[in-house]
Amino acid sequence: MSKPPSGEPAKSAGLPPSGKSDGTAPELPMQVVDRRAPAKTLRKATSRGSLLHRLRWLPLIPVVMLTGGVIAMYFQPPGIRVAMRTLGLQPGGGTSDPIAVPAAPRPAANDTATPAARQVVALAKLVPLGEVRTVAPPFGAGDARIATLRVEEGAKVAAGDILALMDNEGQLKAAVEAAKANVEARSATLEQVRAQVLASRDEAQATLSRAEATARNAQADFERVEQLAKRGVSTEAALSKSRTVREETAREVDRARATLSRFQSLDLDRQPDVVVASSNLTVARSELARATQDLDKAYVRAPITGTVLTVLVRPGEKPGAAGIVKLGNLEQMMAEIEVFQTQIGFVALGDVVTFTADSLPKPLAATISRIGLEVGRQTLVDATPAANTDARVVKVQAALTPESSMIAQKYTNLQMIARITTRPAP
Repeated sequence: MSKPPSGEPAKSAGLPPSGKSDGTAPELPMQVVDRRAPAKTLRKATSRGSLLHRLRWLPLIPVVMLTGGVIAMYFQPPGIRVAMRTLGLQPGGGTSDPIAVPAAPRPAANDTATPAARQVVALAKLVPLGEVRTVAPPFGAGDARIATLRVEEGAKVAAGDILALMDNEGQLKAAVEAAKANVEARSATLEQVRAQVLASRDEAQATLSRAEATARNAQADFERVEQLAKRGVSTEAALSKSRTVREETAREVDRARATLSRFQSLDLDRQPDVVVASSNLTVARSELARATQDLDKAYVRAPITGTVLTVLVRPGEKPGAAGIVKLGNLEQMMAEIEVFQTQIGFVALGDVVTFTADSLPKPLAATISRIGLEVGRQTLVDATPAANTDARVVKVQAALTPESSMIAQKYTNLQMIARITTRPAP
């Protein structure tokens, strides 16, 4: 058999041609394509897939470690306990409890019977004994202004001393003088009324005596005329006239006696005219007392013995709500401490207190002298920005020692840090 010429497609032996309907053989591709991947490429893809398959478990490692740590903290498996005993470690910073449970501090080995003393820290301020007094204008001063100021800062005054004069002094003094004159006039009127009552009593006595004498004469005349009439010498008209005169004189005696009895039935000071005059005098004296009391509205007096700390007004000014001056007894200083309500239970009378401040030359010593009975709002605030400005506190007073009191005289209202050393409870 001869080979087909080059360039012609080979025909299948013994097979009829298939393809076209015209009997011609179909055209086949000249190049065979091998679609199988090379072995090297296949190995690279396989190794990359297995690496990714292994790395997908990597995120679970932190979760497993965190879970194990939590289990070790809360449950402390035996292995953890053995390791910590071997290394000499204790969980919870030195306690035998699990680390998640708050541990109570252990008592010292040498102080198991007596609890340790506690130190309470709080804010405090220096105040004089009896606190600072603000002297206000007198009650009822009205629109009065300061005329004269008799004190200055640092002056020592006694209780009752005049600190300032108001400009209503002249008007109030004139009212006092008028009241005094009215009392003198009422007193003279009372003496005049008493003299008039005595004179009227004497006059009534004289009138009674004269009326009685007249009545006796009229009675004698009537008896004489009556005898003459019986003998026929006197007429009936003369007898009737004599009888009328006798009756009139008798009535005059009764009238005089009634007038005199008005003066004799009561004492001189109980006579109506005297009582009225005496009441007017009492009213005048009351007006004088009121005017004298009103005169005190012109004087500003010191309520206590102490030192003038601050002068708040000047002459010519009208005192306001702030007052006129501030006084304080600097001879004995004290401290007002604001203890938090959570710590007031540890403070007791007699506890020692130490005060410190940047302005003080040295710490001050004191003892607790009074503990308040009311929980109130905090008034002393720390200078730090994070300080609590709305805490609930109890005010405690501490009396400074004489040496500390001498140092504290120049630092009224100074804010300090108080450290109260409380005594251990039994």
